[in-house]
Amino acid sequence: MGLLDGKRILVTGVLTDASIAFSVARLAQEQGAEVVLTSFGRTMGLTKRSSGRLPSPAPVVELDVTNDDDLAALAGRVSEYVSGLDGVLHSIGFAPEAALGGNFLNTAWPDVSTAVQVSAYSLKSLAMAARPLMGAGGSVVGLDFDATIAWPKYDWMGVAKAALESCSRYLARDLGPDGIRVNLVAAGPIRTMAAKSIPGFDEFDAVWSTRAPLAWDLDDPEPAARACIALMSDWFPATTGEIIHVDGGVHSQGA
Repeated sequence: MGLLDGKRILVTGVLTDASIAFSVARLAQEQGAEVVLTSFGRTMGLTKRSSGRLPSPAPVVELDVTNDDDLAALAGRVSEYVSGLDGVLHSIGFAPEAALGGNFLNTAWPDVSTAVQVSAYSLKSLAMAARPLMGAGGSVVGLDFDATIAWPKYDWMGVAKAALESCSRYLARDLGPDGIRVNLVAAGPIRTMAAKSIPGFDEFDAVWSTRAPLAWDLDDPEPAARACIALMSDWFPATTGEIIHVDGGVHSQGA
């Protein structure tokens, strides 16, 4: 029996097979789940191609988390393929170029608001859009990057991740009475398409190679994906509002 036998999982953020989201979708299928993917706009083609690389091609539904019409239509679109949802993966983040790269003091509010809406507020938006399909035992899992310290050049994306962490706790509070759990996985750096847009990303390699008590491979998204699968399973029935670090232990070490 698989950890997710009979479960129905919605996965956002699949672009290429190097992404954590792709590994979550693959592992979910291998563990017995039905999987539906989301994408939108110009990334739809990438997601559909990546879907074909899964053990079983997964349907792709349109979802722009900043679009109220898409959010309102999500439950109907997903219902064309599955009868409900047991798990949702939030793998969504974006910050304009002006909000990264050491420009923290000069970033204007419109760029900051975009980073916060797409990277943090969207967790609430996605959870509420999926809520009509979820019952007791449901699990919302978001992908995080440790926001307890200021990272070089991460700037307003770091602020957005701190907002994501806070948002997850409030969602855990308000969705808990419905039996829905909300948790985050704070992954170490992975060389994904999104990571390539972060100025100075390669600097993380030096940090993790010298400070991780456990070995860390920037090209292996599976450890983080396995944590997501575990949180979506029935093996964490009383865990919510939690941040699980899957970073080789770097978060626990001093500078």
